[in-house]
Amino acid sequence: MADQTQFLRTNSIVKASYWVVKPENDFPAGNIDSTRFTHLFCAFADVDSSTHEVTISAANSCQVSSFTHTVKDKNTDVQTLLSIGGKDADKAVLASMASNSKNRKAFIDSSIDIARKKDFYGLDLAWEYPSNDVEMANFGKLVKEWRAAVVEESDRTNQLPLLLTAAVYYSPDYYGEEYPVQAIADNLDFVNIMAYDFYGPGWSPVTGPPAALFDPSNPAGRSGDSGLSKWLEAKLPAKKAVLGFSYCGWAWTLEDAENNGYDAATDGAAISPDGSITYAKIRNYIIDNGAATFHDPAVIGFYCYVGTTWIGYDDNQSIVSKVRYAKLKGLLGYFSWHVGADYNCGLSRAASIAWDTTELSTGHGSVAAGE
Repeated sequence: MADQTQFLRTNSIVKASYWVVKPENDFPAGNIDSTRFTHLFCAFADVDSSTHEVTISAANSCQVSSFTHTVKDKNTDVQTLLSIGGKDADKAVLASMASNSKNRKAFIDSSIDIARKKDFYGLDLAWEYPSNDVEMANFGKLVKEWRAAVVEESDRTNQLPLLLTAAVYYSPDYYGEEYPVQAIADNLDFVNIMAYDFYGPGWSPVTGPPAALFDPSNPAGRSGDSGLSKWLEAKLPAKKAVLGFSYCGWAWTLEDAENNGYDAATDGAAISPDGSITYAKIRNYIIDNGAATFHDPAVIGFYCYVGTTWIGYDDNQSIVSKVRYAKLKGLLGYFSWHVGADYNCGLSRAASIAWDTTELSTGHGSVAAGE
């Protein structure tokens, strides 16, 4: 295997975000303040169900092709990656792609080809999520073969090797199925740990902090800290871990307007069909409706409510705390989902400044719950 130090071309840190490409984009790539990032992910490419090759729809082709050039206008050092899959991808197709060497090769070869042709620095796999032991084992085979192909292509073409990353569950234990952590550590430059969407109206009948960094009532429960701790205990190097937070919140309709804290009974989603709402819209909603806002320093998160509408989200203060936590934990960096959901780049600006101004000499460890 090639020297691992050859894989990562990141200046030793990651300040990243995903940008969602869609035919009618209300947040074009040119709106991104790329000076706040070291890496930007263009999301998402697809996998063809028949050929298992990576594809980009005709409607999105122009935006994807111009993405790297566009974001480099403001920051020539930013590195771009093409992300494949995503929440709405057909999980059966991804599982089929990874199920045998022929299908994996079709995926790998086409991904490298498309990344080079469209001037990306790397590739990201957002498979949400391998769901049984066979799929987890195949995920390990895929990243190993992907790395070998990237090294071979780099040697053959005399180009720097493409970065390889993956977006992964907040914990290495996905409902009893374990990620192949050693294969990940050996073959990926880093992983984006999705420490959010713990609560949402589509899967939780009660309110709760969507992206708690800590859970004081149950330290081993669903939180960013508990998930990261499990990744590190499973021997993922801290310098391959990138902590994720979301610029999107979740909105519920309360059963009783007077019961408006955590664990409040709900009647499903509010504001949008699935309850999702961007930070930019949350800010406007709070102002327009006079919503009461609360910062919870124990979990590191915010919520607001007015009448029977309740929204859990992250604001500047909680984002800053999470970034400080990531740096003090010795992680490679942080990422956000997604840059188009921010309000005038405020969260991304706060995150970047927090990373730069957090001094490790203040004590290597974690941001304490309650800070």
